[in-house]
Amino acid sequence: MIEKLDILVFASHPDDAELSCSGTIMKHIDEGLKVGIVDLTQGELGSRGNIETRYLEAKKSSELLGIHARVNLKLADCFFDINEDNKRLVVEQIRRFKPSIVLANAVQDRHPDHGRGAQLVSESCFLSGLSSYETKFNYEIQKSHRPKSLYHYIQDYYIKPDFVLDITPY
Repeated sequence: MIEKLDILVFASHPDDAELSCSGTIMKHIDEGLKVGIVDLTQGELGSRGNIETRYLEAKKSSELLGIHARVNLKLADCFFDINEDNKRLVVEQIRRFKPSIVLANAVQDRHPDHGRGAQLVSESCFLSGLSSYETKFNYEIQKSHRPKSLYHYIQDYYIKPDFVLDITPY
């Protein structure tokens, strides 16, 4: 079981990371970094498939990308809230994998889950660094951990990027 990742990608839906930053993921894995994905929802309301096809696609794409871990938090597609329970679930994964870098959906996009997911992850990255905010994973109290960087990937709406990573070979 991988417990330390260099990059942890959060995605509101099981295909967001693949559609938006798969080249970035592959580039960093080729450079020897450990990368994982946390899907916030199962994408159960998507118009192209169902939960079973989403899990199958996620499994196959995880193998193709060569990622080191994948987790699904099973929040309600289109209906998850930015609340303490959901923040705690995200913080548990940040503390579990201890990434230096977190990637998350764009702060505003066509699908409302993308912006909401970005905010949930952003607030959770802050909370994760607070030693007085207690979480447990596998019945063990977790130590605080705040990622060094949080970046948002572009999906549907064009947003002028702060930087561009050359992923031409991927």
